[in-house]
This record gives sequence, C-alpha cells and structure tokens, in this order.
Amino acid sequence: METFDFRPRRAIVTGSDSGIGRATALALADAGLDVGITWHTDEEGAEQTAAGVRERGRRAEVTRFDATALDDVAGTIDGLAERLGGLDVFVNNAGGGSGGPFLDLSLEDWRKVVALNLDGAFAGLQAAARHLVDAGRGGRLIAITSVHETQPRVGSAAYVAAKHGLGGLVETMAQELGEHAITVNAVAPGEIATPLNDMDSEDAERTHRPGIPLGRPGKAEEIAAVVAFLASPAASYVTGASWSVDGGMLQMGPQAGSHLETDAWRKG
Repeated sequence: METFDFRPRRAIVTGSDSGIGRATALALADAGLDVGITWHTDEEGAEQTAAGVRERGRRAEVTRFDATALDDVAGTIDGLAERLGGLDVFVNNAGGGSGGPFLDLSLEDWRKVVALNLDGAFAGLQAAARHLVDAGRGGRLIAITSVHETQPRVGSAAYVAAKHGLGGLVETMAQELGEHAITVNAVAPGEIATPLNDMDSEDAERTHRPGIPLGRPGKAEEIAAVVAFLASPAASYVTGASWSVDGGMLQMGPQAGSHLETDAWRKG
C-alpha cells in the first residue's frame, strides 16, 4: 500500500446552504481548501456560505443539488469537481426526513427518506470516490450520519434504517478504498442547534437538555471541527470509523436524551 503525502486543496460539501453543511464548508475554508457548495431549496443560503468561504481567501463554487434525482447526482459532483480543478475531500451532508409510526408509514414516504439519506449518499460518494481513484493522490470521504446510525428512535423507521445502511456503506467503502490511500469515515451528530431544529448556535448555550450528559444541544461548528480533522493530513490512519459527536447522548440512548425532563438521574 502506497502512502501519499496528502495535502488537500479542494472539497465538496453537499447541503452546505445552512447548518452543519455551512459550518463544515467554512471550517474547510479555514483549513485552506477551496469549496464546492450545494443547495436544494435555499440558493440564498448557499450564496451566503460562498461569501463566507471567499472572505477566508478561498474559492467557492455553487450549484443546485438534488440527492434524490439519482441519475443526476454523479453529473453534479463531476461538474463541481471540474470547476474546482479537482477533488480531494467529499463530505456527504445532504439528508433529512420526516417521521411517523411504523404502522402508518407509506411505501412512498419510506422510499423518499431512503432515497435522500442512503441512495443519494451512495451515488454522491461513488462519484467522488471515482475522482479520487482516478487522480491517484489519495483522499478523504466523509458521511454525516446520525446517532441513529447505531441506535433506533421510535417514530423514525425509514430514517433510522437509512442511517444504519449508510454506516454500513462507509465501513465497506473503507475496506475497498484503502488500497488507494482513501479514508472513509462517518460523523454521527446528536441533537444539533441548526435551522433544521429551529435553532441556531447561540441557542445551544441557552437550551437545557437534562437527558444529555453535557446538558445542551451541540453547535454546528462542533460537528464541523471533527469533519475538518478527518479531512486533514492528521487523520491519515483513521478509516472505517464512526465519530459520535453528541454530548454523550448515546450513553443515555437517543430516546432518553431527548425525553428525560429532569436531572434526577445524575444523582444515581
């Protein structure tokens, strides 16, 4: 196995118009990378992210991206990589989905959630991986999963199944791509104060969560910091791993983390 002197210069972060995606794009720009930014419904948000990247002295390229338009995913990634002049780091952040009881879940709703969180992730990661293999310089592939990659949550069957699947995909990719000096890892957030949760980073400090050991939601920047490490030369021997960034939520179980209403459990 050849070891490359990996010095990343160009990254793509999907779903980087707000929240974790925006924070990740800015963290990678701080690390000296040019960044490809994608949006699905919020073009203005993507342009704000791009402005932040440019303020940091790095190049930003912006395009619309629909992770569920599976036949178009590879072409979108290819186009962004070409505009950036190559690709060293790919962060699959696009995802989401609604919940509801398993018995009431329609096949159509199931497929929508799985297409967004698993099928689209597969297509994007595969397209990025092919660029990295063809370039022959190694690389970094990072998937934003969830604490539900490893633990279930009532009312979220499709989302949980998709994130479990994405975790398995990351592990298998790590096995197959290691010979190309490409690392593949997952970052699994807990509750994060983002617009998706009707919060921003400031809300994390003033929101109490009794069921989370650190007592609050996380900040998007705290997820981005871990992604930036995994994208860096310092993470050269980390692959096939899932990094939980959850304030200790998984020690309690996701259901307890969000539903405990007092701190009485801390007394033993």
